[in-house]
Amino acid sequence: MRRAYKFRLYPTSGQASRAAQCLRDHQRLYNAALEERREAWKRRKVSVRYGQQSAQLKDIRALDPDQSRWSFSSQQATLRRLDKAMSAFYRRCKTGQMPGYPRFKAFDRWDSAEWPKDGDGCRWKPGIGRVHLQGIGHVRVHAHRPVEGRVKTIGLKREGRRWYVVLSCDDVPARPLLPTGRQIGADVGVARFATTSDGEIIPNPKYLRTSAKELAAAQQALSRKKRGSANRRRAKAKIGEVHRRIRSRRADFHHKTARALTGTCDVIALENLNTAGMTKRPAPKPDPDEPGAHLPNGAAAKAGLNKSILDAGWNQFANILAGKAEEAGRRIVFVNPAYTSIDCHLCGARCARPRQDTVICPVHGPLDADLNGALNIAARAGLGSVQAHAA
Repeated sequence: MRRAYKFRLYPTSGQASRAAQCLRDHQRLYNAALEERREAWKRRKVSVRYGQQSAQLKDIRALDPDQSRWSFSSQQATLRRLDKAMSAFYRRCKTGQMPGYPRFKAFDRWDSAEWPKDGDGCRWKPGIGRVHLQGIGHVRVHAHRPVEGRVKTIGLKREGRRWYVVLSCDDVPARPLLPTGRQIGADVGVARFATTSDGEIIPNPKYLRTSAKELAAAQQALSRKKRGSANRRRAKAKIGEVHRRIRSRRADFHHKTARALTGTCDVIALENLNTAGMTKRPAPKPDPDEPGAHLPNGAAAKAGLNKSILDAGWNQFANILAGKAEEAGRRIVFVNPAYTSIDCHLCGARCARPRQDTVICPVHGPLDADLNGALNIAARAGLGSVQAHAA
């Protein structure tokens, strides 16, 4: 298996300064490479590839002492990052999706760099609690758990004022758990985080909503600061810190919930949800009777629903659950989500849904919407526990 380990770094002030400069130089390299690609196509209709830009690195490092301080391999990884973004752009163009040409990166939106191989410009040293990064030094690491497998890549990540190292490891051994006989379907939602087909309810902590007042106060403080001032930078950092705490609490909840489910279930069925599509803003509706005007399209209500879906973090939870299931020898099944909540699990009839928590079957009457959805998910996955519950 391949697993990632994320540990907090405690750099000295000098190391933190050099780490920030490392990210800045990688950001400059990315932007320069993107500019070269744009100009080559604009002026000569020529596509510049990764191999051509990687071949220029030696000359760039010879001419620019700032770039020569850093690992050649890490700079190649930055160019590959751009190449991957361009490939995704071409793919979207071919499939008729919104293309979304890669953007130039501002420094406050460039928060990571990667070394593709342990020992090539970097070195993981767990025996002394350090990681060595070329140009930055031996940085102290708080490794709160042992690293298993073979360290493949090493990444440097900045989150606000904090620094982290991310280790991607191959050949991590699995730890299969003993069978429990429990097989469930799980329906995720916004009122409840999840409901299982055997009746377990997992409440939704709604971390963004509970921190809304603190976040609003921080955003209001930012709006009163003068642009370009040190006070504005500190106010902006405060907002980032609030968001970081929300993300950390949400991820902690997802990890603990996924660990509890994989510890008690042999098979877990989930809906294969397209959360990116579900959280798109509604398209505007032009008014045919008044040019330039638009009809109501429910954008305000949809915005609230989008925020609740993103706060729940369904996609992140599914990824975490899949990783823990693989490690524990459990099985995850993804099913088609169409009509799981409004088809009766007993007779298959299409139900009415007058409220978020209730569906009404024309044959069997009112049903719990989330439990009904979980039972349909389990049935679509072919799990035997559904028949026992329905009987």
